[in-house]
Amino acid sequence: MAGSPEAAEEAEQGPEPAAGGAVRRGKRAAPAAAAPQPAKLSRAELYRPPTSEELTQLKETEDLFHSSLLRLQIEELLKEVTLKDKKKKKIDAFLHEINSLLSAIPETPETELTDQAWLSEGVKVPFLQVPFSVKGRFRFVPPAELKVVGSYLLGTCVRPEINVDIAVTMPREIFQDKDNLNQRYHRKRALYLSHIAQHLSKEKLFGSVKFAYMNSNHLKPILLLRPQGKDEKVVTVRLHACPTPDLFKPSRFYPSKNNVRTAWFMEQSTPKEGTTEPPTPHYNNSILCDTVMLSHLHFLSNAATDFPGMKDGVALLKVWLNQRQLSKGLGCFSGFLVSMLVAYLLMKRKIVKMMSGYQVLRSTLQFLATADLSVTGISLAKDADPSLPVLDDFHQAFEVVFVDPSGLVNLCADMTASKYHQVQLEAKRSMEILDDRMVDGFQVLLMTPKPMLRTFDHIFHLKHVSKLQGTCKKMELLNELMDRGGNYVAAALPFVVSLLARGLSQRAQLVAHSLPQIPEWPIDADPPKHKDMGPLTFGLLFVPEFAASTLEKGPQADHPEALEFRTFWGEKSELRRFQDGSICEAVVWEASTACQKRLIPEQIIRHLLKLHADIPESSICYTGALLESVIKTGKEAGGTGEEAMVSVVCSYDDLSRKLWNLKELPLTVTAVQGVHPALRYTDVFPPIPMKPIYSFHKRSKHFLLPLEEKPCPAYITPLKVICHMEGSGQWPQDKGAIKRIKAAFHLQLAELLRQQHQLVCRPAVTHTDVYKDGYVFRLQVAYHREPLILKEVVTPEGMLKYQDTEESRQLELETLHLPYLTSSLHGLQQQHPVFGSTSRLAKRWISAQLLSDSISEECVDLLVAFLFLHPAPFTPPSSPQVGFLRFLNLLATFDWKNNPLIVNLNTGLTDSDCTEIKNKFVASRSRLPVMFLATPKDQWSSMWTRERPSAQILQRLVLLASESLRALEEQLMDPLSDQDVKMVFRPPLDSYDVLIHLNPSQIPRLLEGVDRPVKSVSRGVVKNSSAMNILFPVVDYDPVQLYLQELRNAFDDLALFFYDKHGGEVIAVLWKPLSFQPQPFKASSMRGRKVTTLNNELVCIPNVEAILEDFEILGEGLVKSVEARTEKWTI
Repeated sequence: MAGSPEAAEEAEQGPEPAAGGAVRRGKRAAPAAAAPQPAKLSRAELYRPPTSEELTQLKETEDLFHSSLLRLQIEELLKEVTLKDKKKKKIDAFLHEINSLLSAIPETPETELTDQAWLSEGVKVPFLQVPFSVKGRFRFVPPAELKVVGSYLLGTCVRPEINVDIAVTMPREIFQDKDNLNQRYHRKRALYLSHIAQHLSKEKLFGSVKFAYMNSNHLKPILLLRPQGKDEKVVTVRLHACPTPDLFKPSRFYPSKNNVRTAWFMEQSTPKEGTTEPPTPHYNNSILCDTVMLSHLHFLSNAATDFPGMKDGVALLKVWLNQRQLSKGLGCFSGFLVSMLVAYLLMKRKIVKMMSGYQVLRSTLQFLATADLSVTGISLAKDADPSLPVLDDFHQAFEVVFVDPSGLVNLCADMTASKYHQVQLEAKRSMEILDDRMVDGFQVLLMTPKPMLRTFDHIFHLKHVSKLQGTCKKMELLNELMDRGGNYVAAALPFVVSLLARGLSQRAQLVAHSLPQIPEWPIDADPPKHKDMGPLTFGLLFVPEFAASTLEKGPQADHPEALEFRTFWGEKSELRRFQDGSICEAVVWEASTACQKRLIPEQIIRHLLKLHADIPESSICYTGALLESVIKTGKEAGGTGEEAMVSVVCSYDDLSRKLWNLKELPLTVTAVQGVHPALRYTDVFPPIPMKPIYSFHKRSKHFLLPLEEKPCPAYITPLKVICHMEGSGQWPQDKGAIKRIKAAFHLQLAELLRQQHQLVCRPAVTHTDVYKDGYVFRLQVAYHREPLILKEVVTPEGMLKYQDTEESRQLELETLHLPYLTSSLHGLQQQHPVFGSTSRLAKRWISAQLLSDSISEECVDLLVAFLFLHPAPFTPPSSPQVGFLRFLNLLATFDWKNNPLIVNLNTGLTDSDCTEIKNKFVASRSRLPVMFLATPKDQWSSMWTRERPSAQILQRLVLLASESLRALEEQLMDPLSDQDVKMVFRPPLDSYDVLIHLNPSQIPRLLEGVDRPVKSVSRGVVKNSSAMNILFPVVDYDPVQLYLQELRNAFDDLALFFYDKHGGEVIAVLWKPLSFQPQPFKASSMRGRKVTTLNNELVCIPNVEAILEDFEILGEGLVKSVEARTEKWTI
């Protein structure tokens, strides 16, 4: 940790779990001979009583950790991220060589600051010199002193990115009196580094010599040195130029003082009369930071002496910050800041030197979660010197306040309040996770990356940051610009964020922003401009109850706040009268469907940024709901189907009331339970009310049939509903008889619904179809003892015993488990309104990958439910898109082989249940399905994944999910790309052997395709639900599914068939490799095979040409062409 925030050590990496590669490297490198031998202990040693140290360790483990496993995991992680001694030796040698080189750099003659001709062509000054003219003279004199500062000396630097900070003290004689003014000090500092760079770049010792901005702060260039050859990745040495500590009088740099003159900054010849100069706190802070580097180092090393836990705790906190992308960029929560915070807590006795690293982590997170430094700052200064500025002075100048031991420097000067609130929210969430016994805290807190895209519900980008120049004009931020050295991004960002936070105050609990980051650059290139930092990204975390409300209610019209409200919302604000009689200012947002309501925040953001920040709509790229287009139906931009789903559920509720109240039934209906996905809000394309057009159909007596010459009628899905009949002694005890009684009930139900409610019904042996409100409900009667009767088996001895049969399992699934699952998920949808849409996106993606037949719908619903019930380390999703991205991440990263996925529906499982499930799972892993889901009602059998997916399909799913996630994150995080998110819904077909192309007019669900057809054929239905006495429409007729069934029945042993049931135009075929091995000739096994001779023996091989011909004959009228893609099957 550095000797100053400027020397902050963010050592570490992006989102990857810390140094995963290092584990493997270490293991490979160990010579085989050195395998550890088990220690031989004598009996006395084995039973020796534990030492006092061992006892305290055991006690601590018991008190602090949920399990001893957590302790071991943390110890392993710390071994991974700390620096090894061998590397330290290399680094020390490198530092010695740098030391001798720096002291040998020659002096230069004195010149004007603006005369930079003495620098060679190969080096550009790493400073944006705007305005260029400035007074003062400069010459180079070798450094007065070189000192290693920061985390390297304290032993708290963290792999894989090791940075060593060196403070290069510039001698007194190169400075003049007024160097604190108008960036003179900063420019001398930059010239000093340029001259060093010019000399070091000629040395063979270095692999690279580059410039960078310290924490992306334009006023603070630093020089980066890396060793030559294969050690280049080992270490980066950062040179910080700093003045002698007593060069400036501290009182010149109090937060209220000015050190940048307006006339100079605006390039006016004479200052205007009577203007007072504004304070420049950020500018002052940047100079002060350099003067206290060494004192910070001493302060931290005092804190770290005799405190081994500090080193570990800081390392853990750095990993924690890294995984949350909080530790790099302008205004980040750097590793240095975290070390200072730990030292503060030590000073305040919130931490004691006895504590372990884990306790330090907990105490620091606890402090961050409860203390708001943007309201009440903290200070490390011990004795109150009355001349020093007080905390209030700092609060007026900065958004977040944490004062260093000198009482002069604000360590959080560049941090926005929003960024601190994000840290605070993360700390609160982390404390909840650490206290929750159901969650693997280590995995979730320290090993799971939290990129913005998966953390926030909606994301939007400001494409061109140069537009913030206009914002500075519009918001009159000249003083801030002077203070920040012309950096309009840093000047405008806090104002833009607080503007949005105010506009979304009810809807969002956090408006966060990415940290402006500027990469390093070669010494012969011009320093990056402010606009080179790329797009700025903002993240919104919603309050689910209010995020989608269409009304923004303001103060009453005659209140003084009304004017302020009107100014804030502009012409969108209007007077409205409310039901309670009050007349108030209000803003009403246009939105009719659920998906438009989810995008009200987008309307607010675009409106406010245009009105108050002069940012045009074209510069805002809002990626909150780009993916939802794939579950929109129909040509007219309706919604994403939530409304359709609600009307289905209403119609179903009405039907169930009618069934309960049916008169004249021999037995009453005790329960009506829907099992169709639409009744739990997770049907990808919910049914739409339809009425058939007779001319498109062939009429039978009471119902319609499809016509051959017309296109296939629209697909009408039967919504399956289970009717439980009451028990009675009259029910027979024989399974055949029960089936007949149920058939009689189906006939009776149809008759009574027709008589009492005038509904059109079509009874069958196994069910009755009811046409109501344009939907078709399929009623199926259930008797609660039937599964038990199906389990009866009579043994040869005449004994009656019960065992599961395939038939009883299937019936239990349909009449018990599926209704329970549907009602549980229906309840989940009431708690989390985007659950349904997330699940629909997930199923749409699986179907688009042609895998919908290889994994059950219920399984996908449960996977998505897991994201809402166990969201740690995130909050439950409040937009379908973020839910879908986390679904892909779950598929791609969950360890299916070694862990069961426990979905705790209705919190029906306790901590001990979960442990028991895990233990049983490990014990009988080989007999269990490859994807194991446990729920409270199904803890051991994983019934929804018992048959499918197979191991190969799961492997394929994991691969597809990680590729799709990568592609989507690239698209969504790059606002300058075309953002074609549908590409992850268009699978590559080159890995399949045969493609069967279908005739579009015979695909009933063609309009559900990812890329909708340009012109669609009429399907012989109109959307209408009021008709009463109509002929019964064609139900559940999808020719493609019937064709697939025939193909699978005929060629199951030779090939696998894949299809996107939502309007796919291709069936993809994969030959099974085993069936292509020649087999001995047998007359019984000649299906699809031909005889040939191989080594003078008669053998059978698949007759591929004939099989392809069969594909066409079987699908006549449906198949357009069969395309054989590969020659894989030449024998």
